[in-house]
Amino acid sequence: MKTTTKLSIALPALLVALPACSSGERPEEPLGTTSQRVTSSDLSAVPASPVAGCPLNSPGGKIRHIIYVQFDNVHFTRDNPNVPSDLEQQSNLLDFITGNGTLLDHHHTPLISHTSNDILTSLTGVYPSSQGQAVANAYGFFPLPGTSTELDGFESSFEYWTDIVNAKTDPAFNMVTADGMNAPAPWVPYVRAGCNVGAVSTANMEFENITSDVTNVFGANSPEAAEAKSNKAQATADFEGISVHCAAGDAVCSSTNGGEPDVLPQEPGGYSGFSGLFGHKFVAPVISPGAPLVDLDGNVITDGNGHIGFPGFGPITASQSLGYVAAMQEHGIPITFAYISDAHDDPATELASGPGQADYVARLAAYNKAWGEFFARLKQDGITPDNTLFVITADEGDHFAGGPPSPANCDGVHVPCTYDKIGEVDINTTTLIDQVDPNLASTPFDIHFDMAPAFLIQGNPAVGSPLAREFERATAALTAVSPITGNTDKLTRYMADPVELKTLHMITGDPQRTPNFVMFANPDYFFQTSGAPVQEDPGFAWNHGGVDPKINRTWLGLVGPGVRHGGIDSAVWSDHTDIRPTMLVLAGLTDDYAHDGRALVEELESGALPAAVRSDDAAFRLLAATYKQITAPVGELGLKTLEVSTTALAGDDATYAKLEGQIAALTTKRDALAGKMIQKLEDAEFHNQHIDLLSTLPLIAEAEALLVEVRGLGQ
Repeated sequence: MKTTTKLSIALPALLVALPACSSGERPEEPLGTTSQRVTSSDLSAVPASPVAGCPLNSPGGKIRHIIYVQFDNVHFTRDNPNVPSDLEQQSNLLDFITGNGTLLDHHHTPLISHTSNDILTSLTGVYPSSQGQAVANAYGFFPLPGTSTELDGFESSFEYWTDIVNAKTDPAFNMVTADGMNAPAPWVPYVRAGCNVGAVSTANMEFENITSDVTNVFGANSPEAAEAKSNKAQATADFEGISVHCAAGDAVCSSTNGGEPDVLPQEPGGYSGFSGLFGHKFVAPVISPGAPLVDLDGNVITDGNGHIGFPGFGPITASQSLGYVAAMQEHGIPITFAYISDAHDDPATELASGPGQADYVARLAAYNKAWGEFFARLKQDGITPDNTLFVITADEGDHFAGGPPSPANCDGVHVPCTYDKIGEVDINTTTLIDQVDPNLASTPFDIHFDMAPAFLIQGNPAVGSPLAREFERATAALTAVSPITGNTDKLTRYMADPVELKTLHMITGDPQRTPNFVMFANPDYFFQTSGAPVQEDPGFAWNHGGVDPKINRTWLGLVGPGVRHGGIDSAVWSDHTDIRPTMLVLAGLTDDYAHDGRALVEELESGALPAAVRSDDAAFRLLAATYKQITAPVGELGLKTLEVSTTALAGDDATYAKLEGQIAALTTKRDALAGKMIQKLEDAEFHNQHIDLLSTLPLIAEAEALLVEVRGLGQ
């Protein structure tokens, strides 16, 4: 959820070894509703219905709508081999994807692996180093630098696209490129093409708060700012979570409807003459004229406390989010981006639920029902896979921190599961580090509370300095006795200081966001700087952010014109940066910047491929696959250098200097080579420059040599 604080990454061998699914069985009917199931034949029966005002340049001109949905922590693989997975229990969605397109289950996150990081990487097609969220956690915090006498604390990375971090201490954009500019916004190519773009709870495309976001767009002396001060609850429902970015001059975002200038001061290629609607208060009357906006079940959308408006980032359900999307699509907003919260946290009790637990299963059944209602409603509107690109994914997976279920053979369908032990184990990091090395007790430090805490040491000691090294060695030695298993666990799995963080694309264009080092921990544990040294927390049982295959390996569904009907594809290796270029290739649009990802041409029909790719798609595929393994944070190179970095930070100074030097030299070579490779891929995808095997073989050979070199690091 957006309101949790957990993080995690992935173990190299297991990233490749995870099965497509623990079982081929589908959940029994009580998990869904047969009356709401929508089959491929049902959907294809409705003819394409072009929508005026959205002139995309898709192959054959077939794509007239785009519907993008990103879940929070929703799993395709099973967390318990007996319990159908989250997607299996949403059979209306799973059948829609596999029956009409392709589901990639060898899909991966960046690092750190958390909601803000992962959604923004998916939206932009670039790693966190180029959009500013490299060490953001689920609350979206990154550290500001310490001074000689005090630590400055944390700021939120969930903010509107053009917000700055802090006017006094760090006047950089929250969304910042590697060269310090405001990151290009994901809606720009669409509105430039003449399409209105809606956002539902999607990171930073709409307001994330009623303080800086409201004053940034409406102004400090606006009625909206006054409401935010006088009635915070209503202002939150009115202004957070919902937005529309309009094509130039479109009436949807007119001043009559409450439209405000849509300002992107540093957008590549310029951006002027555009307007937007910000908040449920202004969007709802446009997409639900004459009546309050309702979810798919006909319930007025509220915050749960009597305020009509946005229901909140954490609790927003499938019925609510998809209700917004359907209404937008029906009222002149044919490009929509939406977020749906996870199903394994109970918003009523604020406690976590384990696989197969009754309330968890009930929420997934409600989600399944919502998908059935959604697809049926779209069908009535003439919005089908014949004319609509559907992109559906999850920000990350997560690791269940808890004991075994009872009874042992429970499946959640016929026999509910219960748990005596559930909840991640909270660690007071300050206490444990002081126990390992009492000399450090006199030096304050801060972390962002997480499974993958980023450390900020008072005075911001230099990379490799004695103080930084002492903290790194102490952190590497941390252990705790688990209250779940009774075992003594090593807490640190991986560590990275700025040398390895650069390799992992975690150094941003704002130097104040660079921590002294990051610890990627045992996924059962969560780190803070207060409370008991070790204690179980039943409020959170699904940990993410660090390195673990259940966290870093997720899934991506593609359906629509130009997408092949491939069912489940476990062979193609992809990550979140690949979503953006794939969408743009299918839509016939381009960005004004280079992506870190590549188009997933393996999942596209031949007629949908750019001509330059189609001329030798084998060469493109080979180059793209090799490129991903040297550049993706959880590709082969990234995971191997992370292992070496961990050895370096835990070792003596001589070992540290040797290994860090090797990582730095290899990263320099990797960056130069990756730049050449992505240039070729982008030229073929977007600039009609042919790619052929003869010209790509030297680059592929160089990349393979680099992988051989990284396999030998530390030996």
